Amino acid sequence: MHLIEANGASIPAIGLGTWELRGRTCARLVEQALRLGYRHIDTAQVYENEREVGEGLRASRVRREDVFVTTKVWTTHFAPNDLERSTRESLTKLRLFEVDLLLLHWPNPQVPLSETMGALAHVKKLGLARHIGVSNFTVALIDEAVAACPEPLVCDQVEYHPYLDQAKVKDACARHGMAVVAYSPVAKGRIRGDETLTRIGQAHGKTAAQICLRWLVQQNVAAIPRTSRIERLSENIEIFDFVLSDDEMGQISAMANAKGRLTDYAFAPKWD
Repeated sequence: MHLIEANGASIPAIGLGTWELRGRTCARLVEQALRLGYRHIDTAQVYENEREVGEGLRASRVRREDVFVTTKVWTTHFAPNDLERSTRESLTKLRLFEVDLLLLHWPNPQVPLSETMGALAHVKKLGLARHIGVSNFTVALIDEAVAACPEPLVCDQVEYHPYLDQAKVKDACARHGMAVVAYSPVAKGRIRGDETLTRIGQAHGKTAAQICLRWLVQQNVAAIPRTSRIERLSENIEIFDFVLSDDEMGQISAMANAKGRLTDYAFAPKWD
């Protein structure tokens, strides 16, 4: 399994995103993914499926220490006492003693970042999370978070795919020794009919989605594609048997455009 190293964490390059997966479907997909060789599962408090993710993990019979589990604290739990309490709740649902990575899901300007970062570091010191990081943070917020946090941050999880240029965030993370983890790495399925990706895929005997994921991994970015279909699970992980040329990498990077962002809410920060 290809790993992305960042501030002491070893993050498997491909993981399973579980947003919108619920109930038995969620538990079954997590179990199946782990049996196929996935070693990185991503969930969040707000997904309301931590319990099912834990069920899938146990049903897979893969050893706990071999799986990298990420969850994310929702923005309403950023006050220090609340952050610790909600993390313990997440662990109870997952039936785990610790998660491998605990992230702040979105920035929350209502709570001073220094307080939240202190609480996040404290949760790590208590042994509830092996590593900590952030999600949906801009360059300015990454710099502020790193400065305010007494423990190293290992990643910023952001939307990233060929239609969205994340060079600034990638540079900021590199400056701090952090990894980038890409959510919506196949642009919520929009890349499937893409001419450029399909053409490059034909040269390698791969699908557009596999080209997309390979492009991310070759930039040393971890990707967490979400799927609700078992056959896509194996497709998404079969990207380590070929290499994209510099020219192909450049062609894919050139696809970014100003309207590329798919996940944007009223509470989102001012993007770079």
